[in-house]
Amino acid sequence: MSARKTSQADSSSAPSSTPTGLSVFGRPLEPCSQRPKTGFFRDGCCNTSADDRGAHVVCTRVTAEFLAFSRASGNDLSTPAPQAGFPGLKPGDRWCICAARWKEAFDAGCAPPVFLASTHERVLDYVTFEALSAHALDLN
Repeated sequence: MSARKTSQADSSSAPSSTPTGLSVFGRPLEPCSQRPKTGFFRDGCCNTSADDRGAHVVCTRVTAEFLAFSRASGNDLSTPAPQAGFPGLKPGDRWCICAARWKEAFDAGCAPPVFLASTHERVLDYVTFEALSAHALDLN
């Protein structure tokens, strides 16, 4: 874990259609996905707050391998849960996942690719920028 200081954007608790946090680049957070609508606040962005204990801050393109890993780890992201407004994910969907789960998948060799401009800086409390950038889809 890093000793990075938490930004004021981390304390935002109001859902918003406009990104409020900063990405790992230190720039305003870009949207992750509207279909399916993702994020702790279901605002389409990987925004976070002190209430987001899971730190749903990593914008990924989920893979079949990651979905199987997550299911085996106790979090089935593939099965719809209509009562919770969750459509279930399929490979190729973009989704804000928990920073700790991404690190677990990284350590197991099955981390899904990430969109850095849509990944909240809070992830740097869990993993290095180098680990993320090695899985980035939005670096030239």
